[in-house]
Amino acid sequence: MNSTTTIENRFSANAQKILAKRYLTRDKDGNTTETVEGLFRRVAHAIAADENNYTKSKYKAEELEEIFFKMMTELDFMPNSPTLMNAGKPLGQLSACFVLPVEDSMEGIFDAVKNAALIHKSGGGTGFSFSRLRPTKDIVSSTSGVSSGPISFMKVFNVATETIKQGGTRRGANMGILRVDHPDIIEFITAKEDQKELTNFNISVAITDKFMEALECDGEYDLVNPRSGEVVKSLKASKVFYMIVERAWKNGEPGIIFIDRINRTQPTPAIGEIESTNPCGEQPLLPYEACNLGSINLARFVTTANGKPEVDYNRLREIITLSVRFLDNVIDVNKYPLPIIDRTTKSNRKIGLGIMGWADMLIKLGISYDSEKAIELAESLMKFIHDEGWKASQELATERGSFPNFDKSIYVKMGFKGMRNATVTTIAPTGTISMLCGASSGIEPLFAIAYEKHVMDNERLLEVHNDFVRVAHERGFYSQELMEKVAKSGSVRGMPEVPEDVQKIFTISHLISPEWHIRTQAAFQKYTDNAVSKTVNCPNDATKQDIETIFRLAHTLGCKGVTVYRDGSRDSQVLNLTGKKAVDTVNVKPVMFVTPRERPEITMGLTERVKIGCGNLYVTVNSDDNGICEVFTSLGRNGGCPSQSEATARLISMALRAGIEVQEIIDQLKGIRCMSTIRRASIVKDLKVLSCPDAIGKAIEKYYLAAKDNFKKMPPIFKEKASQKQDLMVDNQDPGCNCPECGSILEHDSGCVICKSCGYSKCG
Repeated sequence: MNSTTTIENRFSANAQKILAKRYLTRDKDGNTTETVEGLFRRVAHAIAADENNYTKSKYKAEELEEIFFKMMTELDFMPNSPTLMNAGKPLGQLSACFVLPVEDSMEGIFDAVKNAALIHKSGGGTGFSFSRLRPTKDIVSSTSGVSSGPISFMKVFNVATETIKQGGTRRGANMGILRVDHPDIIEFITAKEDQKELTNFNISVAITDKFMEALECDGEYDLVNPRSGEVVKSLKASKVFYMIVERAWKNGEPGIIFIDRINRTQPTPAIGEIESTNPCGEQPLLPYEACNLGSINLARFVTTANGKPEVDYNRLREIITLSVRFLDNVIDVNKYPLPIIDRTTKSNRKIGLGIMGWADMLIKLGISYDSEKAIELAESLMKFIHDEGWKASQELATERGSFPNFDKSIYVKMGFKGMRNATVTTIAPTGTISMLCGASSGIEPLFAIAYEKHVMDNERLLEVHNDFVRVAHERGFYSQELMEKVAKSGSVRGMPEVPEDVQKIFTISHLISPEWHIRTQAAFQKYTDNAVSKTVNCPNDATKQDIETIFRLAHTLGCKGVTVYRDGSRDSQVLNLTGKKAVDTVNVKPVMFVTPRERPEITMGLTERVKIGCGNLYVTVNSDDNGICEVFTSLGRNGGCPSQSEATARLISMALRAGIEVQEIIDQLKGIRCMSTIRRASIVKDLKVLSCPDAIGKAIEKYYLAAKDNFKKMPPIFKEKASQKQDLMVDNQDPGCNCPECGSILEHDSGCVICKSCGYSKCG
């Protein structure tokens, strides 16, 4: 067997197909002119050649080329897609992440449009903050006219992106950010309510410390005109926050980034302020800065000692050190699309070493994703990667010198003698490169244990997670029938054929409560220089209160931003841009039965007297730390219908303790009419309700609006959903969410969608 065949066999059939379609070099007629081995040889040679520029290097270029080639082809490490596509070629643009400034002038705006086009053409993604632009209807002195505002110019960027296909292999992607204190923030929050708008943008609101302080005390915050610095208006922070929550619940956007937290932890505050991130949010950058990324495949670093699996930290240390050297070399080899990007990037030399295969590592170690043990390992593992990465960067500084802005960095105050790179670690989504390595994406849980893939009209391929097949054989419960059954739902939960401990370890994204998603992200963020790309995937029946809790928890636990996606919340039109009809593979969702939590022993609340057609109705609304939990009613001496009002109150109490959203209950009650009350209202003018249910609904609403910001603990729906779903088989197929190129199921990841069958991906 020749070496080419050996190398190719390390990649799955699906990975080889993706490599052929999106990575291998082609001639002018579209014919493939490169083998899989040739691709990685080209990349290794181009990146290792930089070693010859440093006389103090411990490696010769030829020696390092073999090392780089081996760690990529053995699937230990993989650089970001532009490096695989362009290294060693005339284009030579190797970075995935760019941030461009958008100045408050017509020249500045269209310079940014032009520069973004050049970056997209070369294979990169761009992030923009539109916060410098003057608000809608603000004066434009040069023309004596008025401004059309940031959103109108975002549409110009969107159209420009639509016309460019990156390097013939990658689609244009943008991040659009607006500060929460910009006067046009409401228009920005609702900008993607029509999902046909801004289809090439992910959007995020830049949340400030002042906004969060106002939110916590239920106060107002100021909107500031960026042109003049004047306060133009004040808004209730809770109003804006709940608008963000509602839109994120509706279709996953906007996300949020905590911009002041990002700037507090950035390494070169004296150089400038960070305004934006790359399209997936994990890489905050200064204006005109670029960063190249790469990820270590954690699934490759589990070994067996004394019959038990454990993390191979010694081998992991070696790959971390080599990966830092690889990514630092990329900075020099890179052909940047603009001279100013070249200068800015080389002044700080930021790299982003991250990970993939986290879910795979947990499975191999026998640890459930949603467990305290997993959180503890996430923190300790990332601390190890962070510390070893910094050591490697310091060693490179002794060989090559520190990054030019080192003297203006935080590292001087920390007592460092040198640092080659201003940042070292980033956790990216790794969508396509994780598919090449056969690994789970970034730090995400598995999307499905098994699924069907339709290769041709009459051919279907069953894809099952390798470790599940291995465990099924080892534990003696393997059967083809079981694999088929798992593929229909994606999950093994509730299957009597599968042992309970195996069910727990082989969990999937939609069965993991949002609390565990956020806690995982926060554990990794603690030891990540830049940021962490993570999608909190929620089931279709997640409530707006769930989204609110996710956002608040992300802030409390120290995350730099957060993205949510509620299963099935996006229209098919956004995904089917090629005009192909989506394949309808959607099954009926299983019915969920939720048992109300027990009534708490201690509650607190208020009682309101309301006049109705039958006299006085007394409505008592009680709550505990989780929110409103019960309602009682009683009638005055004039009588009425006590049994009906009591039954209504009991049902409402059950619904509240079962996790039904309070606002939904209010909406169902308000507006119900009773002829007795309406007739009474024609005589007595001070009646303000239409019926007993209307009175109850309004009493709950009054209490809810006054007290909702005091409910700080996790809503009960999280725990109940998690426990109830232990016995459910979940259909992971989203209505309309099928790949426009091959018809397979699309997964949502950090504001992007990706097809695990053909490698199609799209952000925005």
